[in-house]
Amino acid sequence: MPVLASTPEPVPAGPRLLLPGWTPEVAAAVVAGTRRGDWAPDFPAEGDRTIARLLARDPAGPGWGELGHRLLVERDGGTIVGGAGLFPAPDDGPAAVELGYGVVPSRRGRGYAVEAARLLLALARSAGASPLVAGVEPGNPASERVLQRIGMRPTGTRDGVARFRLDVGSTT
Repeated sequence: MPVLASTPEPVPAGPRLLLPGWTPEVAAAVVAGTRRGDWAPDFPAEGDRTIARLLARDPAGPGWGELGHRLLVERDGGTIVGGAGLFPAPDDGPAAVELGYGVVPSRRGRGYAVEAARLLLALARSAGASPLVAGVEPGNPASERVLQRIGMRPTGTRDGVARFRLDVGSTT
């Protein structure tokens, strides 16, 4: 699995997914529009392209490192099938982090988003980050169910986006 070769931080691992940090090589390939053999046919999605551009612009920024952006990699075969991450959320508190994730359409419906969200919740908890917050665009009930399955609860809307929250120190 070449995507793991230059990943210095610990890699969260679930039963079916690994969540290594983005590597500069993967980010550069996404920005350049170059295809790699370890990508699902529909990777990168638009959200992945946005993340790759952000990472490329700020190589020393918060997107890299333990609480930064992650790739979703299938354990069987090492195929990259999406991305997820924890982002600083200072509007929600000094130690707040926002959860974001995306699974490419060809791999949806397999529970990957829930598995990734649980791994990132554990990572946030071990780093002492709290609360965990997330936003869901209107018309995305599947994403709302993912957040509810990891214990997040709706808190209202902000700018037309449904907001969810979990105090990370609480049990799920």
